[in-house]
Amino acid sequence: MQNRVIIVVGIQWGDEGKGKIIDLLSAHADVVVRCQGGNNAGHTIVAQQKEFKFHLIPSGVLYPNVHCYVAGGCVVDAKSLILEIQELEKQGISLLGRLHVSAFAHLIMPYHKDWDLWQEERKGHLAIGTTRKGIGPCYADKASRIGIQVGELVYPDRFREHLHQVVALKNQEIIQFGQKPPIQEKDIYEEYLKYASFLQPYISFTVEKAIVEGVDKGKKVLLEGAHGSYLDCTFGTYPYVTATSALASGIAEGAGVGPTAIDHVIGVVKAFTTRVGHGPFPTELSTEEASLFLSHEEAREVATTTKRLRRMGWFDVPLVRNSLRRNGASSMAIMKLDVLDKLAEIKVCIAYQLNGKRMDFPEMLTCDWEKLEPVYETFPGWLESTEDVSSYEKLPLKAIAYLEAIERLCNCPISLISCGPQRERTIYRSKLL
Repeated sequence: MQNRVIIVVGIQWGDEGKGKIIDLLSAHADVVVRCQGGNNAGHTIVAQQKEFKFHLIPSGVLYPNVHCYVAGGCVVDAKSLILEIQELEKQGISLLGRLHVSAFAHLIMPYHKDWDLWQEERKGHLAIGTTRKGIGPCYADKASRIGIQVGELVYPDRFREHLHQVVALKNQEIIQFGQKPPIQEKDIYEEYLKYASFLQPYISFTVEKAIVEGVDKGKKVLLEGAHGSYLDCTFGTYPYVTATSALASGIAEGAGVGPTAIDHVIGVVKAFTTRVGHGPFPTELSTEEASLFLSHEEAREVATTTKRLRRMGWFDVPLVRNSLRRNGASSMAIMKLDVLDKLAEIKVCIAYQLNGKRMDFPEMLTCDWEKLEPVYETFPGWLESTEDVSSYEKLPLKAIAYLEAIERLCNCPISLISCGPQRERTIYRSKLL
């Protein structure tokens, strides 16, 4: 049966290469939806000999017939969104009439970004390494029922009244904690009125209705997640997580789509492992091992949004296998196989040791994650370029052996293999959309 509704979800700690998969599938989609998170995420797409960087807007906008939605599960930095729209328009991408922002998404306000920075500073060595873009404080206000929704920009009087109420509460907190200037309500109101004027043609109260109607009519719908599964606020390596659900179930919820509508969940997995920011990382490379890898720039391991260098490590089977199960993944997309081309030996973590006991799955508190000792199996490297390989059968035999081991150990089929950032450097093993 043909897949109609697909979720693209990151299986590790984010930065797996979801943007490329979304871009490839968008060529066959009618609707592409960004479902959760904010402009703390980033996708880099290489197409038409150009590099496009996305932070909130679904990368499906590169295809002129695709309608793109920023759904209610997202949080929106109005200034950042406007700059992203303007930059894409400079590159010849028309968005008006094709980009629709849910009125039910929440607005990131200037005080959210200030609070994010202040909290990280106060935590000292306990700081978790946020992007400092106000994502967590915005979601916290949403949960506290004092958040401001995007749709309120359409009603200036309502927006002003709500802003006045929230600023009064925030300034009480500032007075209590001290050492910070009070929030200037008038300045924020005037600033956001300008944003409202620009964004009003994109704001829609029927985004979720349109998505569900698309599903009901049999349209091809692609739901894209931000971040990675182990940054999930509930089941990730807490507290080194994002502020929302990064699992397939949370992605569907953020789009207002019921679970029975989903036909296929593709889990995006790097051929190795990376993460940004603080937090446990059992398979992180030693200094000696890192010297054998490509540089961060050569390996394309500089974060799209923050420009931070990603921490790099070996493939972690228990991490991936557990995440695939939790997401109900139907298949895997293996990314960046080419980064391993020059390694003579490649290690794969097949289990952990914790206090002398072998463990095959990472279900534990972060304090135990930090004590894990990986159990490795070593595979011979192929020492050949995979960049221009056009089919699975033409891959080096040792690369095929590595991929088949990943399939077997993770108990999940590989549907797609990426050997570079360009669209054409992709090997398909099955049709997805």
